[in-house]
Formats: sequence, structure tokens, C-alpha cells
Amino acid sequence: MSVLLWIMAGLLAAVFLPAGVMKLVTPYEKLAADPRMGWAQDFSPGMVKTIGALEVAGAVGVILPGLFGIAPVLVPLAAVGLGLVAIGAIITHLRRSEIPNTFPLVVFVVMAAIVAWGRFGPYAF
Repeated sequence: MSVLLWIMAGLLAAVFLPAGVMKLVTPYEKLAADPRMGWAQDFSPGMVKTIGALEVAGAVGVILPGLFGIAPVLVPLAAVGLGLVAIGAIITHLRRSEIPNTFPLVVFVVMAAIVAWGRFGPYAF
């Protein structure tokens, strides 16, 4: 089970890290102009950067504390954070009637919940 939790944490990091970095380094105007990032128009530039920072922090948080054994309680907390970010994204996409965009996010919420449950509970470090 621990291996499965590592795989899920790695997949979460692999998805959220590049997405967060992209939000942090790409100018807001360019993000808002991208048809795939239309949701960004609903948020201020600062909020988009904050979402990106949360994604990066969560991606780093589900891997590094467990890998180095320093404050491993941060792993399930980061998983909860990524789950909340994904829930926020689901709500945003539903409000914009972008139903197909919600399906991968539901998978990420489930994965984050499993990692949080496993690392808080029976498979803690």
C-alpha cells in the first residue's frame, strides 16, 4: 500500500507542479488569452499566481517531506491542500459549464484523499 501511496503522490506532483509553475511564470494577460485557460479571466492576476503557488507548494509537499523524513506530517496536509485546490477548480469549471474539464479533477481529488487518508492513518511514515 505504501508503494501505491508513493505512486499517487508522484502522479499528483507530476500534474500540479508544472501547472503551478506555468501559472507563476506566464504573464496573466497571456494566460487569460489562452482558450484553454479561460477560467483565468474570472480571477485577478494575484489570485491566479496564488493558485499557482498553492499548486507548487502542494506538489512539493506530497513528495519531499516523506522522501527526506523531515516533518512527514506535511505529506497528508499537502494532499489535503491539493484536494481542496482541485475542488475549487471543479467548482470553477462547473460554474463555467465546462463539464468535461471536471472529470480529471475528480480523479485528482480522489487520489489526494487516498494519499491523505493513508499518510494520516495506517501508512504514516
